[in-house]
Amino acid sequence: MDDEELTLFRDTLDRFIQDRVLPSHHEWEAGGMFPRSLWNEMGEQGFLAVDVPDAYGGFGANFRFAMAVLEAFGSANCNGIATSLAVHSDIIAHYVVNHGTDAQKEYYLPRMISGDCVGAIGMTEPGAGSDLQGIRTTARRDGDDYIINGSKTFITNGQHCDLVVLVARTRPDVAGSKGTTLFLVDADAPGFRRGRNLDKIGLHSSDTSELFFDDMRVPASAVLGEVDNGFGILMGELARERLALAVGALASTEGVLEETVAYVKERQAFGQPIAAFQNTRYTLADLATDVRVHRAFIDQCCQQFMDGTLDVATVSMAKLATTEMQKRVIDSCLQLHGGNGYMREYTVARAYVDARVQRIYGGTSEIMKELISRSVLK
Repeated sequence: MDDEELTLFRDTLDRFIQDRVLPSHHEWEAGGMFPRSLWNEMGEQGFLAVDVPDAYGGFGANFRFAMAVLEAFGSANCNGIATSLAVHSDIIAHYVVNHGTDAQKEYYLPRMISGDCVGAIGMTEPGAGSDLQGIRTTARRDGDDYIINGSKTFITNGQHCDLVVLVARTRPDVAGSKGTTLFLVDADAPGFRRGRNLDKIGLHSSDTSELFFDDMRVPASAVLGEVDNGFGILMGELARERLALAVGALASTEGVLEETVAYVKERQAFGQPIAAFQNTRYTLADLATDVRVHRAFIDQCCQQFMDGTLDVATVSMAKLATTEMQKRVIDSCLQLHGGNGYMREYTVARAYVDARVQRIYGGTSEIMKELISRSVLK
């Protein structure tokens, strides 16, 4: 697929967001999630898991098309939807593509592409966030099945999900890095229970839930990859996850900056547009430079990912740099809006609270610095 096709794809995305998302987005934000039907609409339009191989119903598009989806929703300030899409299309679908059996791929991937099956990842627990080796959910072998007990929290798509890639300890007697297994769990499995939709300060249209597993029985065929090798799979998939977060952070920031430029041209103070004041012009110069530099770096990282040369330190730099930049730029944009920037009717206000979690999930900024420092000091 060439650049012309990518441009057409982006145009289609933009029209869909304008026609089908933005008119109802404020209502979805107020209600705490977007409707389940939107998943099927996005599937019908070909926006889900676009780079899954065509053998499983995907388009076989390249990574740039997948990131175009996140960029479109992010720049439109629909960050909750972008987050849900990233988990479904850029994390769960590729866990199945890269580590699933033929039967698992044939069963799940076409339904994920159509929107009939929504994916979530059951990783974080009340006592295990960045430290994945602290996971306490257990999976005990029982004949041809596994019996799973435990709980997860902060699960994106938790209310809508039909499939959960669940992280559980299969060998509690060894370190988590050696005794963790991934399972493909259907939400209708006996013993699977959804908790409440969590009340977050941002990303309101993205459902985020607690999940509980009470003697949940799943077949051995639900194992994703090799038994006791779940930790290795998790580490191997983090590069794509963190790069997707970086792309989303940058796109959201670009969208807010564009909106702010339009705002300062129209907003009047002391008889002239606030764009006429030197402070406004110089602030925008700094912000535009900050964004432009990060765009060049992220484009480079995306190309390295496609070439298979993106290393842990570099993608950690990308996630750290873009999310910290997002904080700086959106805060300054809000300041340029004055009191209006504090009002939720203005997009910059929503972008401000949505951005805060970016430095936490997918690996905190502190974890990114630890990973980068290891590379620097090796």
